[in-house]
Amino acid sequence: MSNLRFAAPKERRVALITGGARGIGRAAALRIAEEGRDIAIVDMLDEGAEVVKEVEALGQQAIFLPTDVTNEAAVKDAATQAVARLGRLDILVCCAGILGMEAPFLEQSAAQFEKVMRINVFGVYHAHQAAIPHMLAQGWGRCVTITSGARHGATNQVPYGVSKGAVYSFIGALGNAYPKQNVFVNGVEPGRALTDMVVPRFTPEFLANPGNPIGRYSDAEEVAEVIEFLTSERNTYTTGSVWSVKGATG
Repeated sequence: MSNLRFAAPKERRVALITGGARGIGRAAALRIAEEGRDIAIVDMLDEGAEVVKEVEALGQQAIFLPTDVTNEAAVKDAATQAVARLGRLDILVCCAGILGMEAPFLEQSAAQFEKVMRINVFGVYHAHQAAIPHMLAQGWGRCVTITSGARHGATNQVPYGVSKGAVYSFIGALGNAYPKQNVFVNGVEPGRALTDMVVPRFTPEFLANPGNPIGRYSDAEEVAEVIEFLTSERNTYTTGSVWSVKGATG
Protein backbone atom coordinates (compact mmCIF):
# COMPACT_ATOMS: atom_id res chain seq x y z
CA MET A 1 0.00 0.00 0.00
CA SER A 2 3.07 2.26 0.02
CA ASN A 3 2.18 3.91 -3.30
CA LEU A 4 -1.46 4.61 -2.40
CA ARG A 5 -1.22 8.25 -1.36
CA PHE A 6 -4.80 8.44 -0.16
CA ALA A 7 -4.98 5.16 1.72
CA ALA A 8 -5.85 5.40 5.39
CA PRO A 9 -3.58 3.52 7.79
CA LYS A 10 -4.62 -0.07 8.26
CA GLU A 11 -6.27 -0.47 11.65
CA ARG A 12 -8.13 -3.05 13.71
CA ARG A 13 -11.47 -1.89 12.32
CA VAL A 14 -14.96 -3.31 12.93
CA ALA A 15 -17.24 -4.79 10.28
CA LEU A 16 -20.97 -5.36 10.66
CA ILE A 17 -22.22 -8.07 8.33
CA THR A 18 -25.91 -8.75 7.77
CA GLY A 19 -26.68 -12.29 6.68
CA GLY A 20 -23.31 -13.26 8.10
CA ALA A 21 -24.34 -16.67 9.41
CA ARG A 22 -23.76 -18.56 6.18
CA GLY A 23 -23.06 -18.33 2.46
CA ILE A 24 -21.39 -15.22 1.08
CA GLY A 25 -21.96 -13.38 4.37
CA ARG A 26 -20.04 -15.98 6.36
CA ALA A 27 -17.25 -16.10 3.79
CA ALA A 28 -16.99 -12.31 3.86
CA ALA A 29 -16.88 -12.28 7.66
CA LEU A 30 -13.99 -14.73 7.74
CA ARG A 31 -12.06 -13.07 4.92
CA ILE A 32 -12.40 -9.62 6.47
CA ALA A 33 -11.40 -11.02 9.87
CA GLU A 34 -8.24 -12.43 8.28
CA GLU A 35 -7.25 -8.83 7.58
CA GLY A 36 -7.37 -7.97 11.28
CA ARG A 37 -10.96 -6.75 11.60
CA ASP A 38 -13.38 -7.47 14.40
CA ILE A 39 -16.79 -8.70 13.29
CA ALA A 40 -20.43 -8.20 14.28
CA ILE A 41 -22.65 -10.89 12.76
CA VAL A 42 -26.23 -9.73 12.22
CA ASP A 43 -28.57 -12.57 11.34
CA MET A 44 -31.64 -14.49 12.47
CA LEU A 45 -29.96 -17.88 12.02
CA ASP A 46 -28.37 -19.62 15.00
CA GLU A 47 -25.33 -20.45 12.85
CA GLY A 48 -24.20 -16.91 13.54
CA ALA A 49 -22.83 -18.10 16.88
CA GLU A 50 -20.63 -20.63 15.07
CA VAL A 51 -19.23 -17.94 12.79
CA VAL A 52 -18.29 -15.95 15.89
CA LYS A 53 -16.19 -18.92 17.04
CA GLU A 54 -14.54 -19.14 13.63
CA VAL A 55 -13.66 -15.44 13.71
CA GLU A 56 -12.30 -15.73 17.24
CA ALA A 57 -10.12 -18.64 16.10
CA LEU A 58 -8.51 -16.13 13.70
CA GLY A 59 -7.56 -13.95 16.66
CA GLN A 60 -10.28 -11.33 16.24
CA GLN A 61 -13.16 -10.26 18.43
CA ALA A 62 -16.66 -11.15 17.25
CA ILE A 63 -20.24 -10.86 18.45
CA PHE A 64 -23.51 -12.33 17.24
CA LEU A 65 -26.47 -9.96 17.18
CA PRO A 66 -29.70 -11.85 16.33
CA THR A 67 -31.57 -9.23 14.33
CA ASP A 68 -34.51 -8.99 11.95
CA VAL A 69 -33.21 -6.66 9.23
CA THR A 70 -36.77 -5.62 8.33
CA ASN A 71 -37.06 -3.97 11.75
CA GLU A 72 -35.56 -0.49 11.57
CA ALA A 73 -35.20 -0.07 15.32
CA ALA A 74 -33.58 -3.50 15.69
CA VAL A 75 -31.01 -2.77 12.99
CA LYS A 76 -30.16 0.59 14.54
CA ASP A 77 -29.77 -1.14 17.90
CA ALA A 78 -27.44 -3.72 16.34
CA ALA A 79 -25.18 -0.95 15.04
CA THR A 80 -25.25 0.74 18.44
CA GLN A 81 -24.34 -2.54 20.15
CA ALA A 82 -21.49 -3.14 17.71
CA VAL A 83 -20.00 0.23 18.59
CA ALA A 84 -20.57 -0.24 22.32
CA ARG A 85 -19.07 -3.73 22.45
CA LEU A 86 -16.38 -3.55 19.77
CA GLY A 87 -15.50 0.14 20.02
CA ARG A 88 -16.32 1.45 16.55
CA LEU A 89 -18.03 0.69 13.22
CA ASP A 90 -16.06 1.08 10.00
CA ILE A 91 -17.38 -1.48 7.52
CA LEU A 92 -20.86 -2.61 6.48
CA VAL A 93 -21.51 -5.67 4.33
CA CYS A 94 -25.14 -6.39 3.46
CA CYS A 95 -25.63 -10.04 2.53
CA ALA A 96 -29.02 -10.65 4.16
CA GLY A 97 -31.49 -11.56 1.45
CA ILE A 98 -33.99 -14.12 0.21
CA LEU A 99 -34.87 -15.42 -3.23
CA GLY A 100 -38.57 -15.79 -2.50
CA MET A 101 -40.84 -17.90 -4.68
CA GLU A 102 -39.82 -19.01 -8.13
CA ALA A 103 -43.16 -18.79 -9.92
CA PRO A 104 -44.86 -16.91 -12.77
CA PHE A 105 -45.82 -13.33 -12.06
CA LEU A 106 -49.57 -13.99 -11.72
CA GLU A 107 -48.82 -16.54 -9.00
CA GLN A 108 -46.78 -14.04 -6.99
CA SER A 109 -48.97 -12.38 -4.38
CA ALA A 110 -48.56 -8.86 -3.11
CA ALA A 111 -47.67 -10.37 0.25
CA GLN A 112 -44.81 -12.33 -1.34
CA PHE A 113 -43.59 -9.21 -3.11
CA GLU A 114 -43.66 -7.25 0.14
CA LYS A 115 -41.78 -9.98 2.03
CA VAL A 116 -38.93 -9.98 -0.48
CA MET A 117 -38.75 -6.20 -0.64
CA ARG A 118 -38.73 -5.80 3.14
CA ILE A 119 -35.74 -8.11 3.53
CA ASN A 120 -33.79 -7.34 0.36
CA VAL A 121 -34.41 -3.60 0.10
CA PHE A 122 -35.61 -2.27 3.44
CA GLY A 123 -32.97 -4.37 5.20
CA VAL A 124 -30.23 -2.71 3.14
CA TYR A 125 -31.78 0.73 3.67
CA HIS A 126 -31.98 0.27 7.45
CA ALA A 127 -28.41 -1.02 7.67
CA HIS A 128 -26.91 1.92 5.81
CA GLN A 129 -28.94 4.43 7.79
CA ALA A 130 -27.70 2.81 11.00
CA ALA A 131 -24.05 2.48 10.00
CA ILE A 132 -23.16 5.51 7.89
CA PRO A 133 -23.50 8.12 10.69
CA HIS A 134 -20.76 6.31 12.62
CA MET A 135 -18.55 6.30 9.53
CA LEU A 136 -19.11 9.99 8.81
CA ALA A 137 -18.27 10.86 12.40
CA GLN A 138 -14.84 9.23 12.11
CA GLY A 139 -14.14 10.24 8.49
CA TRP A 140 -13.80 6.73 7.02
CA GLY A 141 -16.18 3.95 6.03
CA ARG A 142 -16.76 1.25 3.45
CA CYS A 143 -20.10 -0.35 2.55
CA VAL A 144 -20.77 -3.27 0.20
CA THR A 145 -24.12 -4.82 -0.74
CA ILE A 146 -24.85 -7.91 -2.82
CA THR A 147 -26.99 -7.38 -5.89
CA SER A 148 -27.81 -9.78 -8.74
CA GLY A 149 -28.09 -10.08 -12.48
CA ALA A 150 -31.78 -10.75 -11.84
CA ARG A 151 -32.09 -6.93 -11.69
CA HIS A 152 -32.26 -7.02 -15.50
CA GLY A 153 -35.51 -8.97 -15.28
CA ALA A 154 -36.22 -12.49 -14.06
CA THR A 155 -39.57 -13.76 -15.33
CA ASN A 156 -40.16 -16.29 -12.55
CA GLN A 157 -38.48 -14.21 -9.84
CA VAL A 158 -40.13 -10.82 -10.28
CA PRO A 159 -40.04 -9.76 -6.61
CA TYR A 160 -36.40 -10.80 -6.27
CA GLY A 161 -35.38 -9.13 -9.54
CA VAL A 162 -37.15 -5.89 -8.63
CA SER A 163 -35.51 -5.90 -5.21
CA LYS A 164 -32.05 -6.28 -6.71
CA GLY A 165 -32.76 -3.53 -9.23
CA ALA A 166 -33.65 -1.27 -6.31
CA VAL A 167 -30.43 -2.21 -4.54
CA TYR A 168 -28.44 -1.40 -7.70
CA SER A 169 -29.98 2.08 -7.80
CA PHE A 170 -29.39 2.52 -4.07
CA ILE A 171 -25.67 1.75 -4.48
CA GLY A 172 -25.35 4.30 -7.28
CA ALA A 173 -27.11 6.99 -5.28
CA LEU A 174 -25.18 6.52 -2.05
CA GLY A 175 -21.90 5.97 -3.86
CA ASN A 176 -22.01 9.62 -4.89
CA ALA A 177 -23.29 10.91 -1.56
CA TYR A 178 -20.29 10.68 0.77
CA PRO A 179 -16.98 10.08 -1.04
CA LYS A 180 -15.54 13.46 0.01
CA GLN A 181 -16.09 12.31 3.59
CA ASN A 182 -14.18 9.12 2.70
CA VAL A 183 -17.25 6.90 2.99
CA PHE A 184 -17.59 4.69 -0.08
CA VAL A 185 -20.65 2.61 -1.01
CA ASN A 186 -20.30 -0.21 -3.55
CA GLY A 187 -21.91 -3.45 -4.62
CA VAL A 188 -20.89 -6.91 -5.74
CA GLU A 189 -22.89 -8.85 -8.32
CA PRO A 190 -22.04 -12.55 -8.22
CA GLY A 191 -23.12 -14.96 -10.84
CA ARG A 192 -24.35 -18.01 -8.99
CA ALA A 193 -22.24 -18.92 -5.99
CA LEU A 194 -22.43 -22.37 -4.44
CA THR A 195 -24.49 -21.36 -1.42
CA ASP A 196 -27.70 -22.56 0.23
CA MET A 197 -29.66 -20.17 -2.00
CA VAL A 198 -28.35 -21.83 -5.17
CA VAL A 199 -27.30 -25.45 -4.64
CA PRO A 200 -30.71 -26.96 -3.70
CA ARG A 201 -32.32 -25.53 -6.86
CA PHE A 202 -30.23 -27.52 -9.35
CA THR A 203 -29.11 -31.07 -10.06
CA PRO A 204 -25.52 -32.09 -9.29
CA GLU A 205 -25.01 -32.61 -13.02
CA PHE A 206 -26.03 -29.05 -13.83
CA LEU A 207 -23.90 -27.61 -11.02
CA ALA A 208 -20.91 -29.53 -12.35
CA ASN A 209 -21.31 -27.94 -15.80
CA PRO A 210 -23.63 -24.93 -15.71
CA GLY A 211 -22.76 -23.72 -19.19
CA ASN A 212 -21.28 -20.34 -18.28
CA PRO A 213 -17.98 -19.27 -19.90
CA ILE A 214 -15.77 -20.24 -16.95
CA GLY A 215 -17.45 -23.64 -16.70
CA ARG A 216 -18.48 -23.58 -13.03
CA TYR A 217 -20.18 -21.50 -10.37
CA SER A 218 -18.12 -19.63 -7.80
CA ASP A 219 -17.30 -20.53 -4.25
CA ALA A 220 -18.53 -17.98 -1.72
CA GLU A 221 -14.90 -17.40 -0.79
CA GLU A 222 -14.14 -16.09 -4.29
CA VAL A 223 -16.87 -13.47 -3.95
CA ALA A 224 -15.56 -12.62 -0.49
CA GLU A 225 -12.17 -11.72 -1.96
CA VAL A 226 -13.76 -8.87 -3.90
CA ILE A 227 -15.84 -7.79 -0.92
CA GLU A 228 -12.72 -7.64 1.24
CA PHE A 229 -10.93 -5.39 -1.24
CA LEU A 230 -13.87 -2.99 -1.53
CA THR A 231 -14.07 -2.72 2.27
CA SER A 232 -10.34 -2.22 2.75
CA GLU A 233 -8.01 0.76 2.98
CA ARG A 234 -6.64 -0.38 -0.39
CA ASN A 235 -9.89 0.81 -1.96
CA THR A 236 -9.07 4.48 -2.37
CA TYR A 237 -11.02 5.38 -5.52
CA THR A 238 -13.97 3.05 -6.06
CA THR A 239 -17.43 4.17 -4.99
CA GLY A 240 -20.90 3.80 -6.49
CA SER A 241 -19.74 0.78 -8.49
CA VAL A 242 -21.11 -2.74 -8.78
CA TRP A 243 -18.34 -5.25 -9.35
CA SER A 244 -19.15 -8.30 -11.44
CA VAL A 245 -17.93 -11.62 -10.02
CA LYS A 246 -19.54 -13.91 -12.59
CA GLY A 247 -16.75 -15.77 -14.31
CA ALA A 248 -17.89 -14.03 -17.48
CA THR A 249 -18.34 -10.67 -19.17
CA GLY A 250 -20.87 -8.28 -17.67
